[in-house]
Amino acid sequence: MNGRPLPCSPEEIGSLFLFEKLSDAQLERLCREGRVERFDPGPVYAEGEPATCFYVLLEGTVVLSRRVGGDDVEVVRSSQPGAYAGAMQAYLGDRMPQVYNNSMRVTEPTRFFVLSAGTFSDVVHEWFPMAVHLLEGLFFGSRNAQATVGQRERLLALGSLSAGLTHELNNPAAAAVRATATLRERVAKMRRKLALIAEGPFSRDQLASLVDIQQRTAERVAKAPVLTPLEASDREDALADWLEDHGVGQGWQLAPTFVQAGLDVDWLEQVAAVVGEEILPGAVGWLTYTVETELLMDEIADSTTRVSRLVDAAKQYSQLDRAPYQVADVHELLDSTLLMLSGKTGPRIRVVKEYDRTLPRIPAYPAELNQVWTNLIDNAVGAMEEADGDGTLTVRTALDGDRLLVEFRDTGPGVPPEIRDRIFEPFFTTKPVGRGTGLGLDISRRIVVNKHHGSLEVESVPGDTRFRVLLPLTAAGPDDTAHTALAPAAPGGPPLASENRTTSRERT
Repeated sequence: MNGRPLPCSPEEIGSLFLFEKLSDAQLERLCREGRVERFDPGPVYAEGEPATCFYVLLEGTVVLSRRVGGDDVEVVRSSQPGAYAGAMQAYLGDRMPQVYNNSMRVTEPTRFFVLSAGTFSDVVHEWFPMAVHLLEGLFFGSRNAQATVGQRERLLALGSLSAGLTHELNNPAAAAVRATATLRERVAKMRRKLALIAEGPFSRDQLASLVDIQQRTAERVAKAPVLTPLEASDREDALADWLEDHGVGQGWQLAPTFVQAGLDVDWLEQVAAVVGEEILPGAVGWLTYTVETELLMDEIADSTTRVSRLVDAAKQYSQLDRAPYQVADVHELLDSTLLMLSGKTGPRIRVVKEYDRTLPRIPAYPAELNQVWTNLIDNAVGAMEEADGDGTLTVRTALDGDRLLVEFRDTGPGVPPEIRDRIFEPFFTTKPVGRGTGLGLDISRRIVVNKHHGSLEVESVPGDTRFRVLLPLTAAGPDDTAHTALAPAAPGGPPLASENRTTSRERT
């Protein structure tokens, strides 16, 4: 919106703290190449429009706001003469997108001193060449450093996840290898036992009945009930006594295998009724190998299924071969991340899931949300481990108004009040040197706020720290915008808010 032009007074603009050190000739040039404009209540410029002007408040009230989701969020309100906003980075030229990174409106008739972005860039380069070099170095150096450290943060997280995944894959893989070797041994013994049975005094009917029992035994193993330790112990004692009474040696060794397979005394009675007492020990031995092979095959199936689940979790976590922006189920993302981090949580940290499965799928960047979950879980686990090593991590989902809530609650020592404001600063960390970059939650908030138009909040008291991620249920579409509002300056100082200021938390 264009204002009404008014006369420009070098004396008036020279009274502002921003221009008070300029010479009379410089003030004359500003008035000659700039202008004073009066704006009625309403918008001055909108976020995302080309940044064409640099505005300095002379009189009135200005409000800066940012678009978050579907709402305009007020970030600064000021009536202080000299407060400035607009094309503040025009001196960087084409090396930065020259757009307004906030919206500005006035609430009463307001006067601004206005410079075009080109003129502002020219006078800054001409009058303050050393300052321009310093500002450029600070801006690009900080941005490059943040990108480099952010990449290292991702690599560290990837290394930790890879180590955890390798550990988790090793256990079922090793179990499958052991079970396969044992299975080969048991099958060889079964063949030898079958040869002995064939040479023994079995009739054709007895052999047919024995084979039928073998088949029904295998089916019974697949449906073995889960017993309590006391029930299993009682059944083992009963089976061992029966085997001893019927002349079957080493019954105390066979009984646990039979109990694990869901077999009982009634099953042994059926075997005895078919084969007779004289060949019962050989028949029981042969059926023992049948039971063991079935159990070993179940163990191999469980182990390979576990490996398959871990691979599926890794694909879900990395979103391999999937579109970056899609409609996703947050519970699937949370489960895959928790499984990937199961090695980090360990046995001493209890993980509780409080999911509302009725929640709808939401449009999101799943791979990046998985990174958010990783950072939040890693911080929570780290806090509990450094306290006493034990604790409970609760992951909760719920509907919060028109947004989806994902909450991570831990029982760690909490965030001290004196640093609670600082945890929102990039590079701030309380971890020892080399262990924390201070960017984990900076990255997380950028993903939640800038890419998903959500919010990331923290509440903390000792024993109960909660990070709340709120995501919109619907979205207009992918958005990679990462601009942050600039605030007016305090007298004699820099702007109140710096470029791309976002939140971060690294806890001890």
